[in-house]
Amino acid sequence: MNTIPLTFNEHQISRTVIGGRENNSENTLNISVILLNGSGSQFKVNIFENLLQCNFRSVVSVEHDAQNRSIDDIAKKYPAVKFIVPLEKATDGELINLAMSEVDADYVLVLRDNLYIPSGIILPNLAERLIKDDYYCVVPRLLDQNKNGIPTQFIPGVEKKHFTVEEIASITDGTKTIFPFDYIALYNRRKFIQLGGFDYTIQSPYWQNLDLGLRSWLWGEQTRLTTMLHFSYVDEIPLEEKNFNLDYLRYHLKNEMPKFKNDRAYLSFFSFFTFRNHSSCGFLEARRQHQDAKKWIEQNKYKFKMDLTYFIENWSSL
Repeated sequence: MNTIPLTFNEHQISRTVIGGRENNSENTLNISVILLNGSGSQFKVNIFENLLQCNFRSVVSVEHDAQNRSIDDIAKKYPAVKFIVPLEKATDGELINLAMSEVDADYVLVLRDNLYIPSGIILPNLAERLIKDDYYCVVPRLLDQNKNGIPTQFIPGVEKKHFTVEEIASITDGTKTIFPFDYIALYNRRKFIQLGGFDYTIQSPYWQNLDLGLRSWLWGEQTRLTTMLHFSYVDEIPLEEKNFNLDYLRYHLKNEMPKFKNDRAYLSFFSFFTFRNHSSCGFLEARRQHQDAKKWIEQNKYKFKMDLTYFIENWSSL
């Protein structure tokens, strides 16, 4: 596994970029859209029609499948949309990082092509309400294909002295959540970059998403739910695998193990032995993982505002 990235978008991937232009009209929203297209999915032209009608600063479509032969035709039909085609395998988080580098709006709405996206999803007055509090992340309400609410609020818990994430389906506008479901959210682009974006070395979508979400809270940012914006899936909701593998261990070292004292984060002297005893790694791999995390934490020690214990105990007042 590669070393933990120390800067945003540290890892560059080969890609093809087709078309795209910024909307500089007088009524342009200070929001861009990143549309993640599922592997093997066909472009849904009505999505582009509806997005372009909303007067976003720009629309970026990220295609998972480099073999999709319809991209050139669609790009000709929608020259205002920027199409990014990665030429190597990349995680969803890494693709979002990449697309974030291709826009300059202050806020970025990340969507998927398996969502029903109607016209007029964000009008100017709603845009102002969504960004007025300057949160790092605002998470919409999500529904399944039968219009039933799905869990989009994730709160901290403890079970047998271990950190857990509890899921809640019903939400209230403005309530806190650790991270957005399926990456779908309105992100503050500046804060996203300051947080380092998604860690491309974590391959699991669940641990990659939780890694950035929890880090944002530990670094003093907030993610809130909104009932003013909602989307429904047009097919099955993606299943989240939560296997305790190397991805989990990397997330765990970066977020659960650091301690906070005197305005800085650190790994304690005994943290390696605790990690080694509870991980499935051999000694050399555990040492490598621990040293890599220690270097990352040292680099970012003053960005931490709390550790996990404080986060859990003070969740209700954060």
